[in-house]
Amino acid sequence: MNTIEHVAVIGLGYIGLPTAAILASKGLRVSGVDTNESTVTAVNAGEVPFVEPGLGAFVQEAVRDGYLTAGTLTPSAGAYIVAVPTPFLADRSVDERFIRAAAETIAPQLVGGELVILESTSPPGTSAHMGEYLVELRPDLALRRDEGKPVIHVAHCPERVLPGKIMEEMVSNDRIIGGLTTEAAELARDLYQVFCEGQLLVTDAATAELAKLVENSFRDVNIAFANELSVIAEKFGINVWELIDLANHHPRVNILQPGPGVGGHCIAVDPWFIVAGAPEEARLIRTAREVNDAKPRWVVEKVLAELEALPGDAEIALLGLAFKANIDDLRQSPALNIAVELSRKLDSRRINIVEPNIALLPKDFAGMGHVRLLDTTEAVTRSQLLVVLVDHQEVRDIPQESLAGKVLIDTKGIFQA
Repeated sequence: MNTIEHVAVIGLGYIGLPTAAILASKGLRVSGVDTNESTVTAVNAGEVPFVEPGLGAFVQEAVRDGYLTAGTLTPSAGAYIVAVPTPFLADRSVDERFIRAAAETIAPQLVGGELVILESTSPPGTSAHMGEYLVELRPDLALRRDEGKPVIHVAHCPERVLPGKIMEEMVSNDRIIGGLTTEAAELARDLYQVFCEGQLLVTDAATAELAKLVENSFRDVNIAFANELSVIAEKFGINVWELIDLANHHPRVNILQPGPGVGGHCIAVDPWFIVAGAPEEARLIRTAREVNDAKPRWVVEKVLAELEALPGDAEIALLGLAFKANIDDLRQSPALNIAVELSRKLDSRRINIVEPNIALLPKDFAGMGHVRLLDTTEAVTRSQLLVVLVDHQEVRDIPQESLAGKVLIDTKGIFQA
């Protein structure tokens, strides 16, 4: 039974803010902490600084009712949930600097008995590193009761939600709860029971960490098969979308859909943590990452080849920048990478970008006067070459008659029927 009444959530991004809002909606007092003052200001105004369906209503109500506040300083609390970025370094190992920074703000607040949860996706051992760093900063505390000091409880509870459906899946999906100790795991389980209706699967922290990496690596390997298949089908002059549809009529075959690559904060990153930790053993996982990372370059070459047959003043429409449909998240986005590379190579040609979920082009396009952010209709009308990079609803809604006379490169297959 949860006895924690006050939770501090460190990091108010795509995972931290939904977690804070859902806990607050259940009557817990939640302090959101973020280094970005504009994010703090937005949350305290009941606003969401990014696109996530359904989240706005939770934040607005929680702030209005006084259960959710945001600030730049970490307060004392009964539990801390760390939801900060975990990028990789040059050798593809995890960069723990944001986790360590969060620990540095938490450590002065501890008195013993607190629960500290790492939600950030990370390789096995990272939660233990965070716990060790906390007791290094606070040598008067311990991670286990047999040390004879006040104890802090450290756990790892990785998120496993789909952007665009976070508020639904945060409640309904099963959740893995891993603790450095059994007591820590049980305390974390009790906290997540406040809002999670799925199964809460208790294990140790290292297994929980690897489980999240394995889930995303499984997806990455299967996407790589589809992406490699699209390149092979192109070589044979075969429609890959029809090919996959036919193959999937086999009762034990379920090939995923190819695309321009793989992006986002999970699938494009997490497999590298396994490769970095087991470089000799993770051969298939490494190859899948290489296949998916190579797909954007293949798309760029395909666009350049099509342009050779078009007039020098023909405009291009690049449809989508986000890493998946109907969100504004550009992290590790292959669509963004493709758009930036084409914009650099084609600096004398007008490029019209459609991304309905952002108001301004990202800084990657700074100084590129030939690149414009347009709405879907204007971009399609002006352009002779259309490149579908993201299957946003606004792209799916383009009338077929608008495509007449256009050269179409459809990396998502939405106009292939």
